[in-house]
Amino acid sequence: MSAYTRSGANAPTTSSVRERILETARELFYREGARAVGVDTVVSRSAVAKTSLYRWFPSKDALIVAVLEAESRDRWAAWDEADKHGSPQPLARLRGHLEHIAAMTAEPAFRGCPFMNITAEFPDPQHPARVITRQEEQQLRRRLLEIIGQLDGVRDAGTLTEQFMVLIFGALALSQSSGKAIDAAQFVAAGEALVVGSR
Repeated sequence: MSAYTRSGANAPTTSSVRERILETARELFYREGARAVGVDTVVSRSAVAKTSLYRWFPSKDALIVAVLEAESRDRWAAWDEADKHGSPQPLARLRGHLEHIAAMTAEPAFRGCPFMNITAEFPDPQHPARVITRQEEQQLRRRLLEIIGQLDGVRDAGTLTEQFMVLIFGALALSQSSGKAIDAAQFVAAGEALVVGSR
């Protein structure tokens, strides 16, 4: 998150104000929870006027949605980058993505999947944060199915995809509750066992 001063030539541009608010909210919501962090805290930590926040984000829900959209962009950019530099072979691609997920849980700041966290904070299924979370799940499902559909000998790619969804979300939940990183070797081995069992 880039710092800036609020005077003279170093004053932020309009776009940098928006990004500063967004990145501050993103950090606070992830660390402390979206419900627990008020708009005044975001304004204070961002060092901007409240009117600036509401100019870009007309409500707290709009800010929460923008935070989740930013999380989504970064998540899939990392996925695409892993595919770009990894093996095109489908089983190797699956291994690579599982290893990436395990590595993410080993980061010091990790406190769970931001999309899973938000579902615990907003139980209303129609809340916009929950809507985005469901879209995110569908995106993961589509991406997994695209890879799994290329595996040789798999009887039912849809069923195997659902099994991988359970494996991934279960591992993320366990990592958060235990405070321990996913064991990458065991995680990959579990994925490979699912593939073997599906043939």
